[in-house]
Amino acid sequence: MSSQPSTKLETFPNPQTNVDYTIRMTIPEFTCLCPKTGQPDFATLELEYIPDLTCIELKSLKLYIWAFRERGAFHEAVTNEIADALAAVTKPRYMRLSAKFNVRGGIYTTVVATRRQIGWEPESPVVLP
Repeated sequence: MSSQPSTKLETFPNPQTNVDYTIRMTIPEFTCLCPKTGQPDFATLELEYIPDLTCIELKSLKLYIWAFRERGAFHEAVTNEIADALAAVTKPRYMRLSAKFNVRGGIYTTVVATRRQIGWEPESPVVLP
């Protein structure tokens, strides 16, 4: 078992490429540093994606998220950096990363970044009676 953070993201083949399905992950222990003060910022990341050919491997995701712990980053930048990295390795049909940061200066911040494959369209919503 690794005891070090890593910036290497790993994937595995999507076992069900013929249908759209959603993978949801909650990452409650994200931390980075405020680039202005150096104080820690804490957030819960909520990742949702519809895989195409590959899925993100969870252990590598954990070690990747850990790599931000000692880095200074603005909320907007770090959320988009993570979304870009995840989308680059998985090339999902659709991805949404919501970063819900704890209060800082009396303000809660949530940043939502989406990525979409060109030409991919979601299914029509199903409304049950």
